[in-house]
Amino acid sequence: MPPALSPLIAATAQWLTRAYPSGDGALDTALADVQARQAVTVAAWLRYPTPMDAALVTVAGPGGSGRLDWVAGSDGADPAAGAAGDHAWRTWVDEVVASWAACLLSAPGLAAAAVAALAGCEHANGSPIEFRRLVTPDERDRRAAVLLRHPDLLAPVAALHRAQLLDRLEAYSAPAA
Repeated sequence: MPPALSPLIAATAQWLTRAYPSGDGALDTALADVQARQAVTVAAWLRYPTPMDAALVTVAGPGGSGRLDWVAGSDGADPAAGAAGDHAWRTWVDEVVASWAACLLSAPGLAAAAVAALAGCEHANGSPIEFRRLVTPDERDRRAAVLLRHPDLLAPVAALHRAQLLDRLEAYSAPAA
């Protein structure tokens, strides 16, 4: 993963797992986190396809979670953060990436198309990339992330930028001129 996108990916995945928490237990939490990170990584790599794009978003900033909190029906409050409310990580949340990740988590066919579009992407650095828990989750994965993958619950967030994702995937699948 490009270092420039690391904070964006971590914060956006954290936002998703807080907005759509896992079932009970540490294993469910870990499995849901992995699925969110895989979806966010794919979305971020599609949104910022080159190292230059990744560097630019680092300089400009991704925008934060304000609108996402509103759309998801959350005020962004985190009772575990204490009175001071440590919310600095929320500034690294990318609304478009979160929306695209929500699309991928709620539509397995779209997730497979997105992963296929990443073949040969610069971010992979020639390493084989595998997003199994995103593309082909097993029953345990699905149970652990039941809210995180629920199409009706994700619909408001996914709808924000679904059209842009579909346009991006169409551009990747179009034959080279």
